[in-house]
Amino acid sequence: MVNEYEKLLAGLDDVDWASLSHAYESAYDVPGHIRTLCGSDDEARKQAFSSLFSSIFHQGSRYSASPAAVPFLARIALAGPAAAREDTMWLLTRLAVDWHDEYDVTTGINVAGWRAAAAEVGPEELLPWYEEQLAAAPDADQRAQLQEIRDWVAAGNSPDARWSALQSYDAVLAELPFLLALLDDDDARLRTRIAYLLAWFPELSTTTLPRLLALAAHEKDPVTAATALLAAGIVGPSSTAEDIAPYLDATDPLMRWAAATALIRLASLDGTPVGPGLLGRAATELTAAARSPFDRVTDYCEGDLFGHIERTLHALPPGSDPAAVQEAQGNELLKPRWGEPF
Repeated sequence: MVNEYEKLLAGLDDVDWASLSHAYESAYDVPGHIRTLCGSDDEARKQAFSSLFSSIFHQGSRYSASPAAVPFLARIALAGPAAAREDTMWLLTRLAVDWHDEYDVTTGINVAGWRAAAAEVGPEELLPWYEEQLAAAPDADQRAQLQEIRDWVAAGNSPDARWSALQSYDAVLAELPFLLALLDDDDARLRTRIAYLLAWFPELSTTTLPRLLALAAHEKDPVTAATALLAAGIVGPSSTAEDIAPYLDATDPLMRWAAATALIRLASLDGTPVGPGLLGRAATELTAAARSPFDRVTDYCEGDLFGHIERTLHALPPGSDPAAVQEAQGNELLKPRWGEPF
């Protein structure tokens, strides 16, 4: 361990990791992997990231160990070894939202709906049901199994994936006021990562929206600027269209694509000032991007430019059907490929 990073791990051993769970039952091994992220062995660090991705974020699932790891990962993202910071930010993003959420990017994440659904399957709501099942269990084996689950729920857990995922999301939300410092980091990749992460937290938009718009306006790296612009369009209210519309005339096609995508999202909001003419321009820009794709893409929709454009066009509000939209939606390049979620 490099001594200069020891302070980032303060309290790591105070967590009762063995009592927490991940995809492979006990999370006793998590602190060792987190500690390795701050070490000097590059191969060991890669293996630690792989282990963390497959355990505390396993195929999109999150566990009781997932939110417990977040504060330490946030510290590493802010001040850890240069070789670990970008991957740590990516892990934090995945702990907040999984890749299925990627395909909601054109409309933004519905956190209010998520919270309402999770509240119905939280420990307090499920505990009475498990106690009823335990009391009615006909044999000892069933009672033993139900007793184990009942005790686990009584300890503050829920078997519902929506609830467990929300715990991780909220753990990342709690760290965002500190992670905002990355918007000014010297590394463009870290500026990109934090801009992308902020797209999934509309609850913090009062703070983040002006900073995202400022980053889009002044950033020299085109991928970072486009990521920030689209993030602003995802978390912002309909009035954000006034700030984003001028980017339809940007020199960089990636910025025009981000502006077009953001405007179509904003057009789906109530009271939007986005008019049919502006939507037609946005659709035209997306068609142009499909015909002449650029070699630099953002992380949105996992870098799938064509799939993202297709989903964006399908998010057009009812009645928006200019000729440019009809042409774009008929473009064979934009048809979903076999196996792609839609």
